[in-house]
Amino acid sequence: MASKNSQLESLRNVELFRGCTKKELEKVAKATDEIKMTAGTMIVDQGQMGREAFVIMDGDVTVKRGGRKIATLGAGDVVGELSLLDHGPRTATVVCATDCSLLVIDQRRFLAVLDDVPTIAHKLMGTLAKRIRDLDRQYFG
Repeated sequence: MASKNSQLESLRNVELFRGCTKKELEKVAKATDEIKMTAGTMIVDQGQMGREAFVIMDGDVTVKRGGRKIATLGAGDVVGELSLLDHGPRTATVVCATDCSLLVIDQRRFLAVLDDVPTIAHKLMGTLAKRIRDLDRQYFG
């Protein structure tokens, strides 16, 4: 298991939590569980309902949509974050490309953190707005 400082550092590197104070990050860290997954293990499956997100602390994952590789993600990246907001289906399949250390947070615990640390909600809205703008530019110019 990673040390508390290592978990805080991993969370600090996540775009969503960059504006958080140490005390706020500690609240987020308390709401997570650390898990280890071996190379080849599926983290999330496209189309399946999700209720948790994963922060990559160490290792690399491959993201596929419709069977086509769309990204490789590593330490500091998050997968499954839309599941923290709704119970919709996963938009991609994510598989460990290497052995990985992940922090997992479920929707219920995440929403409790948002109630405690509203700055994260503000940051989340900004992140989602940026993604929508990027998609808009990609598809409509």
